[in-house]
Amino acid sequence: MNAEDFRLDPSVAHLNHGSFGAVPAVVRRRQDEFRAEADRDPDAYHATLGERVAKAREEVAAFLGADPGGLAFVENVTEGVAVALDSVPLAPGDRILVCDHAYGAVGIAARRRAGRAGAEVDTVTLPGRSDGEWSAEDAAAAFLAAVTPRTKVAIFDHVTSSTARLLPVRRLVEGLRALGVVTVVDAAHAPGMLEVDLGAIGADFWTGNLHKWAFAPRPCGVLAVAPAWRARVEPVIASFALEEGFPSSVEFQGTRDHTAWLAAPYGLRVLEELGAAETRERNAALALRGQRIVAEATGLAAWRGDAELSMRVLRLPRGVAVTYDAAEALSNEIFHTCGCRAGVKAWPDAGLLRVSAQVYNRESDFERLAAGLRSIFS
Repeated sequence: MNAEDFRLDPSVAHLNHGSFGAVPAVVRRRQDEFRAEADRDPDAYHATLGERVAKAREEVAAFLGADPGGLAFVENVTEGVAVALDSVPLAPGDRILVCDHAYGAVGIAARRRAGRAGAEVDTVTLPGRSDGEWSAEDAAAAFLAAVTPRTKVAIFDHVTSSTARLLPVRRLVEGLRALGVVTVVDAAHAPGMLEVDLGAIGADFWTGNLHKWAFAPRPCGVLAVAPAWRARVEPVIASFALEEGFPSSVEFQGTRDHTAWLAAPYGLRVLEELGAAETRERNAALALRGQRIVAEATGLAAWRGDAELSMRVLRLPRGVAVTYDAAEALSNEIFHTCGCRAGVKAWPDAGLLRVSAQVYNRESDFERLAAGLRSIFS
């Protein structure tokens, strides 16, 4: 597949799939059909909408190894984390634990929830912050060591966003459960990029996006909830479905556009037709080669990565992109210099360049980025 198969601009090297994903044209056409159906006869469309969303949910649950009754569609992980945090009782003095690699919106959600309850947010610093050199064992040990008797909830990534590292999710879930801590997993990048078995992970709450690596239209995510918490789930917006309980209470909000959810199984079918395992292996290998191409051409430090992931990170020169505005400015400069889209992430001392690989990418995309970066940093 190439850029045209995703309706992407073929004149641009799209190396930032991890931020927004890309929708195959065949999936977008199916979503357009659902929208047209809703516009032709809204009453008829909504009369069967619940059944059709449930069917789509079952297909997604099977793909993720989840119990369909414990899975709800949400618009994205930001919503999923908000629902999870609102569903866990907190009292003044309680603590929410996050790590310094957490996605910015997740940190905001944790601080807002804590502020409303009179609780506090603790941030654990994972080892290897300056060079990305840490192991799964190091990460798990640091996280578990930060738990206190007042820690009620821990939020951690399946795959870190800015630094593109795989955290030991099962180990953390088991260790935190033994300490009596509720687990919320930010799995924004997991569905599609990784083979996921939610039954084996066993988190209290696990939320992931389907519009990043599983070829669903935007916005489309899921929230998986353990049996003990399902009756206590609090949706962000209360609607007539509140009395039906989870998952309907989270999913249905009157005239919300549900078509991305209905089309999500078609994205999974594209992945299956390509060969899910082969696609993951191909993308991960290309991301590694791309990282090396850029590092060798520019002298940027290539951060350690994980073999399963289709994203890789390079450290920018000292003092570059250390703030959000500076990172955005560099991202725009890269685009105007060489027509490449890449993820520039603000990070202390020196920002990070995150590159993604998807089926529409080729090595020439990374070579083009490398040439542009040489021009910028010269």
